[in-house]
Amino acid sequence: MSAHASVRSGVQWQGRTADNADSERENTFSRFQMATTVFGIARNRGIQPASFGGHLLPWEEKKQMSVSTINTGGHIAAAGKHRRTIALLVALVTALASLGALAAPADAAKKTDPPGQLVQIQLLAFNDYHGHVQSSTPGTVDGTPAGGGEYLSAMLKSLRAGNKYSLTVAAGDLIGGSPAFSGLFHDEPSVESLNAMGLDVSSVGNHEFDEGVTELLRMQDGGCHPVDGCYFPGIPFAGANFQWLAANTVDADGKTPLPPYWIKKFESVKIGFIGMTLEGTANIVAAAGIQGWDFLDEAETANALVPILKAQGVDAIVVLLHEGGSQNPPPGVVNACQNMSGPILAINDALSPAIDVLVTGHTHLPYNCRIPDSAGNERIVTSAYSYGRVVSEMDLVIDKRTNDIRRDLSVATNHVVEQAALTPDPAVTAVLDKWNPLFEAADSIVVGNITADINRGGFEGSLRSVESPAGNLVADAQAWATSSNGAQMAFMNPGGVRSDLTYLSSTGEGDGVVTYGEAFTFQPFGNTLKTFPMTGAQIMSVLQQQCQPARFLHLGVSDGVTYDLSKTMVGSACTGVTISNLKLNGAPILPGSTYIVTVNSFLADGGDGFSTFGTINPALRLEGGVDLEALANYLAAFSPVAPPSIDRVNELP
Repeated sequence: MSAHASVRSGVQWQGRTADNADSERENTFSRFQMATTVFGIARNRGIQPASFGGHLLPWEEKKQMSVSTINTGGHIAAAGKHRRTIALLVALVTALASLGALAAPADAAKKTDPPGQLVQIQLLAFNDYHGHVQSSTPGTVDGTPAGGGEYLSAMLKSLRAGNKYSLTVAAGDLIGGSPAFSGLFHDEPSVESLNAMGLDVSSVGNHEFDEGVTELLRMQDGGCHPVDGCYFPGIPFAGANFQWLAANTVDADGKTPLPPYWIKKFESVKIGFIGMTLEGTANIVAAAGIQGWDFLDEAETANALVPILKAQGVDAIVVLLHEGGSQNPPPGVVNACQNMSGPILAINDALSPAIDVLVTGHTHLPYNCRIPDSAGNERIVTSAYSYGRVVSEMDLVIDKRTNDIRRDLSVATNHVVEQAALTPDPAVTAVLDKWNPLFEAADSIVVGNITADINRGGFEGSLRSVESPAGNLVADAQAWATSSNGAQMAFMNPGGVRSDLTYLSSTGEGDGVVTYGEAFTFQPFGNTLKTFPMTGAQIMSVLQQQCQPARFLHLGVSDGVTYDLSKTMVGSACTGVTISNLKLNGAPILPGSTYIVTVNSFLADGGDGFSTFGTINPALRLEGGVDLEALANYLAAFSPVAPPSIDRVNELP
């Protein structure tokens, strides 16, 4: 399937329609409006676009377009006698309003809804699946095993039962940062499991870009991996049956790699979906795969698309957004919305009131909110935890008189995907059975032993703001693996460690045994190691960059590096930091002296906001191999490995 084609019968994208329900004049308006509104955002970001969404700006069409074709309300205006008819209708509506005929209270309106006037549509939503196809990897909700592909699919099918109209949507990070079962095979198993469970449409998330835009398009359209080829001889990967959306990802010409929106028609009403990742995606994915692509402001992008959708008769609008928030304290009750914080609040405030629902993600946390929009009307805002552990069910009611969602009648519920209460879906079991022989061949290889759990910070790695044994272990392995390059120290970003190494046997491998599959799940991104010189002043700058406006990211540090840390936090935001007493093997690290440092390629390019690494001349970099190989070799060389200490950084009160 082309990334620039309509995707299902009755589904529209960028003015094209599969069922010819809209006129060519509406399509022409849509393309022109798309170009003129969204180009403004791109230019504000320093981009000089010539096209958007794969369509050239129709300047010639603009020249020939009658003024009567365009209406500032986002609809096509009539000319001549049609205009006079509309004027009479407006006068009639105004007269009725003056008599109070249109001012009936909501309760009275509910009672007078005639049969067939309201269309009920079920939305089922999840986010941050991250290739958790197996039931053994997702984790728990309140101590109860939950999630995984087989059980997520079973819950979706159970919830769909009895609903005439149902769509399944997602808010990104369906692939990337995945356990070995999917990640070892470039997340083809994840996509196949999502196909099996009937996903319709999803936004992209930052992890969709882990292997770059070209690989993301392969995930959408299919084909064999350019390096590893086809995993099953003669059977190319088929790609996604669902449609990814990438509204705020644009190149220098203003084009999106995937559609910005998706429209589905039910009876006489349409519902539109805008999908996008967080604006900060470029700072948290490897730079090599997104060169030439920019990530625009989320609210500005969505607001610019509202008139485009309205021009196609869409008034019911849902945004699938890979950005979110947190209840405080996290994770919070699954169906609650207590003491919310995070970027989603400001984005919600900035979004057009025409947008009815926000399906969010990225924070791996659950919430079920009704947050007022800028007009003071409550808007549904949901997040479904992660790894398929929760499904958000939204029962939306669309009124045929307005073609819009009746927010007063629409409700949302978060359902825990409790494994014990569900029967695994055979459709996803078949995906597991297909890939399991290949996985077992790689997963069962023993790479080393540990003496105790080696964990990330907080519950299930929820705290990236603290020193962790897991981060320090990776830094130790990388410094050791690149010692032949002269490395004296190494640093590791906390988001690059995706699981804990647990001592107790999980799949019969034996207590303390670390298999290749477990090591891959622990560190799945396949970054390469870079070794280069840095001054003491530059190292100090990197440590200060741990303090970021929205968070504090605690770097893992290799053995021998010590310092004192004092930081000021307001909620989850870091507002001040002091680094002092910085030493290497007990000797002060001097600002003007030079030291040899190793980091992964993601950090070397300035990822996660550590821009100082990116200022080092790339010509000075020495290659150090793949990060996973460094970890596996380190475990093999020093087994059994004890959890590294977490007193390398002395955090002052």
